[in-house]
Amino acid sequence: MYARTAEFPGICPDADAQNGAPLRINLNEFSYKKGSEIFGEKEPADYVYQVVTGAVRSYKLLSDGRRQIGAFHLAGDIFGLEIGTDHRFTAEAVIDTTVRLMKRRSLELAAASDVTVARNLLGMTTSNLRHAEDHMLLLGRKTSLERVAAFLIEMDRRSTAAGILALPMCRRDIADYLGLTLETVSRALSRLHGLGILGFIGNNQRQIVLLDREQLASLDLQH
Repeated sequence: MYARTAEFPGICPDADAQNGAPLRINLNEFSYKKGSEIFGEKEPADYVYQVVTGAVRSYKLLSDGRRQIGAFHLAGDIFGLEIGTDHRFTAEAVIDTTVRLMKRRSLELAAASDVTVARNLLGMTTSNLRHAEDHMLLLGRKTSLERVAAFLIEMDRRSTAAGILALPMCRRDIADYLGLTLETVSRALSRLHGLGILGFIGNNQRQIVLLDREQLASLDLQH
C-alpha cells in the first residue's frame, strides 16, 4: 500500500474548475491477491474505489447459500459508491488486483465545491443505476443462450483488445453473474463455438475470439 496526492480519474479533474489550481485529493493504493476481500457487505462505506489493474466482483450471498454477482469492475471502473452509509455488496479481487481509494467525505466535499466533480459523480451514479436495470432485465427475461450472448457483448464493449476477450473471471463467476449453473454456461459457450460465433485460445478457454459479432448480437434481444 502507498499513498499519494492526485486526481481521481473518472470523477475528479486534475484542476480546480474555478481558479485552475490542482485539486489536491489524497489517494491510497492497495494491492489484493486473487480472492481477497476488499470490503464486506454491511461494512461502513467510508471509501470510494477505482480499479487500477486487475478485476473486482461485487456479490451478495443469498439466504439459500447461493452467490449472486451484481457486477464486474475492470481497470478504470469506479465502485463502492453507495447511496446509504453501508456497503450493500461484498467486493473481492477476481485476480491479483490494485485499487486506489479516496475517502467518501473528501469526494463529497470536492463535489460541493466543484461543479465538474458534482456532474461526474451524478453521471457515475446514473451509469450504475443503468447497469443495475440492465442486469435485472437480463436475469428476468432472457434464455440462457441470450444471457451468455449479452454477457459477451458487454465484455466486448468494455474490452481494450480488439477482437479478443481476455476474461479475468472463471465460468463459475459468469454463471453467478447470469443466474445460471456452471454447466449451462459451458453448454452455451460450446454452442456458440459450434455455430462459428466465437473461438477459444488457450487451455482454460478464458481468451475468446469473437468471430461473428453480428450473429452474436442477434441472440441478445436487447440489441
